[in-house]
Amino acid sequence: MTTQVLTKSEIGLDGAAVGSLSQQKQEPIWFTDLRHRAWRFFEEIPWPTGEEEEWRRTRLTGLDIAEFKLAATADDMRGDVADLTPALREELESINAAAALVTEDGAVRYHGIDNELTAKGVIFTDLDTAIRQHPELIQKYFMTDNVAVDVNKFTALHAALVTGGTVLYVPRNVQIELPFHGVTSISSGVADFAHTLIIAEENSQVTYVDDLISKDNGAAFHSGVVEIFARPGAVVRYMHGQDWNTNTWHFSTQQAQMLRDAQLTWILSSWGSKLSKINLEMQMLERGGHGELLGLYFPSGRQHIDHHTMQNHFADHCTSDLLFKGALRDRARSVYSGSIKVWPHAQKTDAYQKNNNLVLDRRARADSIPGLEIEADDVRCTHGATISKIEPEYLFYLMARGLSKFQAEQMIVTGFFEEVLNRVPVEGVRRKLEQVIARKIHM
Repeated sequence: MTTQVLTKSEIGLDGAAVGSLSQQKQEPIWFTDLRHRAWRFFEEIPWPTGEEEEWRRTRLTGLDIAEFKLAATADDMRGDVADLTPALREELESINAAAALVTEDGAVRYHGIDNELTAKGVIFTDLDTAIRQHPELIQKYFMTDNVAVDVNKFTALHAALVTGGTVLYVPRNVQIELPFHGVTSISSGVADFAHTLIIAEENSQVTYVDDLISKDNGAAFHSGVVEIFARPGAVVRYMHGQDWNTNTWHFSTQQAQMLRDAQLTWILSSWGSKLSKINLEMQMLERGGHGELLGLYFPSGRQHIDHHTMQNHFADHCTSDLLFKGALRDRARSVYSGSIKVWPHAQKTDAYQKNNNLVLDRRARADSIPGLEIEADDVRCTHGATISKIEPEYLFYLMARGLSKFQAEQMIVTGFFEEVLNRVPVEGVRRKLEQVIARKIHM
């Protein structure tokens, strides 16, 4: 395959960037208008001050988006797997995938999909291509009634400057066993606004593995959005792996809408970043839906990771099950806040929420704030949270059997995460998660 020349320029994060970006990409007027509308929202919405409840435990001290530039591309750079850097190639080859898409600083580096899938009507491409070739799909689903442009300051900034990202569309009754795999890589000094859009039509089945990695160790900025549409009877598995370097600011708003009898398995792993603020919402809009939301995180050093989840039950006879587990080292901090919301007509709801934290150093800190808001009277909803340390007797027991203190701690931490790992449906993802946990233990 011939590799195209990459034409690259740097654009500052300001109002002028919106027009420059749209012009460079030769986007249609309707998308340019969306960008400008989003920028107006960005200017109107104030920066978080720390007084807001959702920001009370997470401060943006030290963040200056003017330090970052948008790596805009007038062309992409598609090649074969062999043309990728060793790190990207290793990432790509970690998953046995039906199709793959690799982007670097917003530019497509590799795209591969089986012809049989496209013949069935499957669309798996980057956002720029989707805007050109499938405008009706983007106009209908892109930041309309799922994640709105003005949800918060970061979603507005994202919509104004969105670059890169993936669109995955699976037609009715098409069921795909092997996962799709997306890899997003960013360089130091770059602001990334990748968007993930998944539409699974009625009775379809799809799995998507969405990996985020850094090209180097320099400071970077990411403001992403994930939108999932699971139509009646659809089965969707979405795995989001964030493994930026520890100098990257990470903001992500992720939301899924589920219709009648849809099933969603949503797995989130947060390993990297300097500071992460992640908002996830699962909306059960019609009866019979089942959602499973699993999370793993392991901050170390001075990392700060903040997750907020919402299990939003609008319809009756739906179930949701959330399990988030995190370990903390050094002077790291984690924040988990979650809510189960049950609306008046959502009778026969069965919802569960659990957050467990293992604090490995006395200077590390975990905050956990689970919550319930129930307006129906025939439901079963429970929640719980724990913050614990390694018990000395556990260490003594293992060390008495010949393990060093380090080996004993490693065994305990690995075992702590197994409750989540055992529920990961893709072997390659599970293996990679185990490797990252081992890496974090050895740091």
